[in-house]
Amino acid sequence: MTYAGSAEPPFGHVDRVLAIVAHPDDVDFKAGGCIAQWTAAGTEVTYLVLTDGAAGGEDPAVPRAELAAVREAEQRAAADVLGVKEVVFLGLADGELTAGLELRREITRVIRRVRPQRALIQSPEINWDFLPDVHPDHRAAGEAALAALYPDARNPRAYPELLLSEGLAPCVVPEIWVMTSPRPDTWVDVTDAFDRKLAALRAHTSQTAHRANLADDIRSRLRGQAAAGGLADGRLAEAFQVIRTEPAAQPVERTR
Repeated sequence: MTYAGSAEPPFGHVDRVLAIVAHPDDVDFKAGGCIAQWTAAGTEVTYLVLTDGAAGGEDPAVPRAELAAVREAEQRAAADVLGVKEVVFLGLADGELTAGLELRREITRVIRRVRPQRALIQSPEINWDFLPDVHPDHRAAGEAALAALYPDARNPRAYPELLLSEGLAPCVVPEIWVMTSPRPDTWVDVTDAFDRKLAALRAHTSQTAHRANLADDIRSRLRGQAAAGGLADGRLAEAFQVIRTEPAAQPVERTR
């Protein structure tokens, strides 16, 4: 796998990845290519989806409860396409997400159970370059996930019931990969995984069936990100800001 950028290494194989996102389909749009490649290499990936997605339909006549069930099924189908074995849904109200202590505790619970070495989260910042990334649920999810990853999940005094009643020991997650960051510093070549990413997105039928130009739109955005990262002409890339919460063990050569 080819990486380019200025973020600190390592970017090698990890055993477990946790993706924390606001809505069904968020992670597949922003990181589906990476996930396809990671699972193919043997990494176990878990999705944590915070809302029920019931505000995301094109047809207002569909009841919210019905759409929520549809979107959960679509997310599980998309996860299957990408080799993701576990999808956890909190089922919170779509469009009403807030980054409070209760949400941070629920995210911390999943972090301590999964014990990932790498987390994918949405940015708590506004990315003015791409309006769909400005959804308030996305930013709330990013803010709550970041606080849960640092310091909550590693702090034994945070939510002591998780340790004392549930046996969930503190967990340090060394890498945080921020999707939709206004300051990406790492680009991953996903050219060879594009077909699987697209198939996962098509599994979200309620969100993508009406998009006749879906493949071209996604390919164009990935091509632009590859160019921004300095990858060769014609390559496709997903972009991240990578944050190290622990010092890197040793330098690892990066390929640009």
